[in-house]
Amino acid sequence: MYVGRIVAVGMTPGGKAAAMYRVSSRSFPNREARLAGEIISIMPRKGFEDDLTKSPYIAYNCVKLAGSLAIATNGSHTDPITEKILSGMPVRDALTLSLLAMDYEKDDYNTPRIAAVADRNKPVGYLGIVRKDAVIVREFELKPGIAFYVATYEKNNPSPHLVDELFDANCAETACEYIVGKGIFSDFEHPVTSAAAVAGKDGFELSVKVI
Repeated sequence: MYVGRIVAVGMTPGGKAAAMYRVSSRSFPNREARLAGEIISIMPRKGFEDDLTKSPYIAYNCVKLAGSLAIATNGSHTDPITEKILSGMPVRDALTLSLLAMDYEKDDYNTPRIAAVADRNKPVGYLGIVRKDAVIVREFELKPGIAFYVATYEKNNPSPHLVDELFDANCAETACEYIVGKGIFSDFEHPVTSAAAVAGKDGFELSVKVI
């Protein structure tokens, strides 16, 4: 099944909060997640820079940190969500206002914008989406070994039913591997690259994976 881009929020079996992002793409598969400091960006792979002239939506920051929170999204809304949280706005409000303001992508598919937020200090996570027909932001109670997710297509309604109850990653590197090919995510086609933030003792550990 092809579900497009995916964000997920969960808790490792050891009790660490995790926010994850996966690019699945048929139109622009020549992309990669790049880690620079505390930011992960999606960019064209070397030799495919001209893809940027074909779509304004294929390059963006996909993971950023805001204090005890990690934000993962499928587009340029990563930045305003992060800025609003850093300004003191509640996560629910930052997600809702940013998604509503930026709206779904005006491409050939009306691609929804999706977002996930994980808190390393509390067992709480958030998923949000803005589609052509709806804006939905939902809070989830996080428990060890469980991850909730939402995708741009098909699986595009954040709910307790979109869940992986066998989430067994234990660090950012294994979280990247998990979302591209393990558990429920192994059922979804055309993985390209992934990014993850997993809580540690003093902050979040970040990692990327290219298929």
